[in-house]
Amino acid sequence: MTLKRNTYLKKNSFGRSDFSEGFLFGTASSAYQYEGAINEAPRGESVWDTFVRKYPERNCYSNADQAVEFYDHYKEDIQRMKDINMDAFRFSISWPRILPLGKKSKGVNQEGINFYNNLIDELLANGITPLATLFHWDTPQALEDEYNGFLSEEAVNDFKDFAALCFEEFGDRVKLWVTLNEPWVYSIGGYDTGRKAPGRASKYMNEAKYMNEAAVAGESGLEVYTVSHNLLLAHAEAVEVFRNNPKCKDGKIGIAHCPVWFEPYDSNCPDDKEACERAMEFMFGW
Repeated sequence: MTLKRNTYLKKNSFGRSDFSEGFLFGTASSAYQYEGAINEAPRGESVWDTFVRKYPERNCYSNADQAVEFYDHYKEDIQRMKDINMDAFRFSISWPRILPLGKKSKGVNQEGINFYNNLIDELLANGITPLATLFHWDTPQALEDEYNGFLSEEAVNDFKDFAALCFEEFGDRVKLWVTLNEPWVYSIGGYDTGRKAPGRASKYMNEAKYMNEAAVAGESGLEVYTVSHNLLLAHAEAVEVFRNNPKCKDGKIGIAHCPVWFEPYDSNCPDDKEACERAMEFMFGW
């Protein structure tokens, strides 16, 4: 969006006409947070299912077994989106709902595929653009048990297979894709501070500064980079599959990063500029 300064100063509010043509106003959520229906489809366990049961204090003593029951009420919720004039909906596809054991070779859940097909069709029927996220942190627990999830490069190929299946099943109607949702948060929270699933951290993270009793396993400062590296490899593999699938030829794909930005306190100070660049590298660069 570009507005002349004098135009901005005169306006007290914005309308759709202030945004460029094609700008999408939408809503978003993630499968684990809102679908519920953990025993339907039948969805496999994710690391978040295990995490909130094992460490309830780290998730406000709540779980997402029921959530807002989007799985059973998606038509009503889509109608609400339409009623408030939304253009788009970004949802995530639950890896364990499609592949309950994490691997295509161990079984594809057709009921899960049917659910997302119905969801996509309902969105389109209501004039709402579907935007699908492949990974919103719900690594199948089966893969966590087998090889520690994204701590292992084995996860790259399993994610690639999952992505390929999604592109094949939904790529004819979904044209906007996100491979990974906020990989920085997933890596830091899951493998550095231990505050998010799978909750790994070093013992020194239990210092009062962090108020965190998460450190039961893990190695902060090492695993976070290993996981990030494997996430980027998984992204690259998924993008390559996407580009080679005829159903996706008109589509777009990318990563959803954290929207944190830094500016130097004093743009004329070399130390401030260097600090800003370092902060940006740790936020985006790696």
